[in-house]
Amino acid sequence: MDKLYWLEQIKLLDRAEVGDKAFYLSRIMQRGYPVLSGFVIPASVLREFLENLNSSEALIADLPNSSLHLDVGNWRQLQQVAERLRQEIISATVSPELLTAILQATQTWETQCLIFRPSLTLPTGKHGVANISGLLDSQICHCEQEAIASALKRTWSQLFRARSLLCWQQAGIDLQQINLAVLVQPIHNALASGLVNTNSSHWEIQASCGLGIAIAHGEVLPDVYYIQPETSFVQEQQLGYKLLAYCINHENSGVDLQSTSISLPKQDDSGLQVYLLTETQQQAYALPEEYLQQLIRLTNQLVKELGKHLTLEWTISQQTSSRTLYITQINLPQSGLSDIHFIKGLGAGTGRITASAHVIHSQQKPEQLPKGVILVAPAITPNWLPILQQAAGIITEHGGLTSHAAILARELGIPAVVNAASATTVIHHGEQLLIDGDKGEIYRLGTEVQEQETDRRQSDQLLSFLSFPHDTTPSKQSASLRETAKRLQNRNYLRAGFSPLLQNGGESSAGLNSGFHHTPTRNHNSASSTTNSSTKESMIATRLLVNLSQPSLIEQVLSLPIDGVGLLRSELMVLNILEGQHPLNWLTNGRQDVLLERWYEQILQFAQAFAPRPVFYRSLDWRSRELQSTSENLQSSPQSMLGERGTFSYLVNPAVFELELAALANVQQSGYTNIHLILPFVRTVEEFNFCRQKVAEARLNRIPNFQLWIMAEVPSVLFLLPEYIKAGVQGISIGTNDLTQLLLGIDREQGQFAKAFDERHPAVMNAVAQLIHTARESGIPCSICGQAPALYPEIIDHFIEWGITSISVEPEAVARTYQAIARAEQRLILEAARRQMQ
Repeated sequence: MDKLYWLEQIKLLDRAEVGDKAFYLSRIMQRGYPVLSGFVIPASVLREFLENLNSSEALIADLPNSSLHLDVGNWRQLQQVAERLRQEIISATVSPELLTAILQATQTWETQCLIFRPSLTLPTGKHGVANISGLLDSQICHCEQEAIASALKRTWSQLFRARSLLCWQQAGIDLQQINLAVLVQPIHNALASGLVNTNSSHWEIQASCGLGIAIAHGEVLPDVYYIQPETSFVQEQQLGYKLLAYCINHENSGVDLQSTSISLPKQDDSGLQVYLLTETQQQAYALPEEYLQQLIRLTNQLVKELGKHLTLEWTISQQTSSRTLYITQINLPQSGLSDIHFIKGLGAGTGRITASAHVIHSQQKPEQLPKGVILVAPAITPNWLPILQQAAGIITEHGGLTSHAAILARELGIPAVVNAASATTVIHHGEQLLIDGDKGEIYRLGTEVQEQETDRRQSDQLLSFLSFPHDTTPSKQSASLRETAKRLQNRNYLRAGFSPLLQNGGESSAGLNSGFHHTPTRNHNSASSTTNSSTKESMIATRLLVNLSQPSLIEQVLSLPIDGVGLLRSELMVLNILEGQHPLNWLTNGRQDVLLERWYEQILQFAQAFAPRPVFYRSLDWRSRELQSTSENLQSSPQSMLGERGTFSYLVNPAVFELELAALANVQQSGYTNIHLILPFVRTVEEFNFCRQKVAEARLNRIPNFQLWIMAEVPSVLFLLPEYIKAGVQGISIGTNDLTQLLLGIDREQGQFAKAFDERHPAVMNAVAQLIHTARESGIPCSICGQAPALYPEIIDHFIEWGITSISVEPEAVARTYQAIARAEQRLILEAARRQMQ
C-alpha cells in the first residue's frame, strides 16, 4: 500500500503527487475540521499506467511524453483522437497489485460504494489561463474489484476528452506537465447536502435532500439561506424546489423508498438511485436547524483562517442512526483575483480572456481593429460587427444585458463586460487586461508587482475549477426516466405524444412538433465545450433553435443539438456585404442586381447548411440611429429610442423589403424550401396586411410549407393576436428584449437601468404566458427568441409548462438551455406520475 496517500498523512512535499483538491482537504482535515477519511492514488500511478499501455500505435506508445499538439480547429480529428485515446485506457488492464491495495484500504470503511474524485495539479502560472471548471467528473462505483478498476479508468480517461485536450492546448499546457491523482472516499447516504459561498458582504448556504448530485446536475433548486457574516445571523431564507433526491441503493440505505410515490432506478453500475420526495419533504427545509448552526460555525472558523472568499461543499452523512456533517470540497476564488478587480460592470458575454486593451474614445466605428485585442469603447452599434470579429473581448461604458454589444458578443462567443463606467478613461491603450464576462469584472495585469502577487496567491489558494462534479446534464437518469415514461404512457398516465424522453428509445413523439426531432451531436469547440457527451442520451421534445447572423459561425453551430435557426438576424447578416453603404444607396446608384445577388448568397448559405431544418429569416429591423455610419447621404431621422423600426419602415419605403423578398424567392427557386419569414416590430394589423400582400407578390407562398410569422414584441400584440391570426399570421416569435423594454418603459441600451430591466417581471411573464396560451388555443406555433431564456434558464420551466413550441438562443447558451428544457420536461413527467400514482 506504499502507492496510496492517506489524507491524514499527506505532507507539504506530497502536493504534486496528490493534486490540489486532495492536498487542501488534507490540510483542513489535519487542522481538525470534519473531513471524511480517504486516500489518494497518486499521479505517478497514472504515468506508470500510461507507460505500460501495450500498443504499437505511435500516438499511444509515446503517450506519457507526448505534447499532443493537435489541430483543435479540426473537430472531427480532435474527436477521433480523443475517442481512440480513451478507448485504449478503458480497455487496458489495471495492475492487480494496485487493485488489491485499494480493496484492502477500503476494508476499514463500512461502505458498499466509493467515490473517485479527480485531483489535478497544473503548472505554476497556468491556473488562470483556462476555465476548466467541471472538466473532470467524479465517478461512483460499488466496492468491488471490477467496478473499482472501471471507475478508476473512467476517471483517468477524462484527461483525454476532446474538450480536455482542447483546454490543455489553449492553456499552453503539455500533457507531461499535468499531474492527475484520484482521491478515493467512501460515499454514504446523506440527510442533506449542499454548498456554502462566502464573500465580505454576505454568505449563502444552499441545501437539498440526499446526496449532492441533484444540485450538481441542476435537477433541483436548493433551499437558500443568506447569512450576515459579522453576526452569523440568518437574514433571509428561501424554500427551494426539490422534487427528487439521490441515495445509495442497498438494503441499509436509510431511505424509506417505499414511502415515496415512485422510485426511478439508475441504469448504471454506480449504485445510485433517484427517488421522488413526498409533498411534506418538498415543503420542508432540507437542512435541520442544529446542522445549519453547526455549518455556520464551521464556516466562521474557515473564513478566519483562509479569508473571506471561499466555497465549501458539505454533506450530512447518514449511517444507520448516526449523522455527521462533513466538508467534501473547499475552494478559494480562481487566481485570487476577486480582490484586485478595478472596474465592475455587467457580465454580458461568458468567459475570461487576457489581452491588451484597444481604447476608442469616439462613438464612431473605427476603420479596422488589430486582431486579438480587447476593444474598449463608449458603446457599440450593429454596424460594428465586421470589426468585432477581430476582437478577443469587449468592454463598453454603456449598455445592458440586452444591448447590441451584449448580443453581438454572445453570438460571436467572446467575453464581454458592458456598463463599465468610465472604462475609456480609466483603461489605458495597450495595457494588459483580464476580463471576466461571467462576473462582469475587469482586472489590470500590467505591472510586475501585480503579476507576482497573482502568482503568489495562485500557489497558495485553492482552485475553484477543481470542485465537486459540475456535470449539469440529467442524462444519467434519462434511461430510467424513459422507461418510467413508457410505463406511465401505457397506463394512460401521460397524454399521447407528451413524452419527450421516449425519442431516444426509438419511440415516436409526433404528438409534439411533427416533422422535427433532435439529432444532437457532440460539439468540441471552445464556445460550447460544456456540452456533455451524454446530451445525446437526454432527448427533448421542445424544439431548440439558435439565433444567428454570421455565415462564419455555421460550421461551429451545426455540431450543436439544435433543430434549426430560430432567428436569422438580417440586419447583422447584411453588414458583411454592404461595404459601409445603406441599401437604399445601392438602389439609388443602380446596383440593385449586385446587391440582390449578394443578399441571396448570404441567405443561401444558411438554407443549404441547415436543410431540411427550418431557418426563420427576420427581415430588416434597423433603427435610424444605428445607421449613422452607413447613411451619410440619406436624410437622417431625429434621434429616438425607436426610430422608423420594423414593418412601419416598409410602408414608408418598401424598396429594400421588396429586395429582401426577391432574395428569399431566389433561395426557394434554388430548391431550398426550409426558409421562412418573420416580420419584425409589427405594430398593427394593417402593417401586417401590407407585408403579406408584398409576400404574395413575391410568390413566396407558392411553396406549401412556407410560413409567415411575426415578432410578438410590441405590446399591441397582446390585444390583437387573434386579429393577426385571422389576417394570416402562421406563427409568432416572442421577442422578450423589446417586449420588456416597452412594457416597463425602460431603454434596454442603458446599463444603469439593468436592475429594473428584468424579463422576469410579473408584467412581462404574464404577457408571455398570455401569448403562448393564445397561440396554443389558435393552433399556431409559438417560439421565444429574446435573451430571457439564456440569461435566466430557470424561467424555461414556465415556458415549457405553458406550452411553448420552441426556444431560440445564442450559440453559447445552447448547452445550458438544452439542459434546462430537459429538466423542465422531466419535471412535468414526474409531476404527472405523482398525480396519477396518488
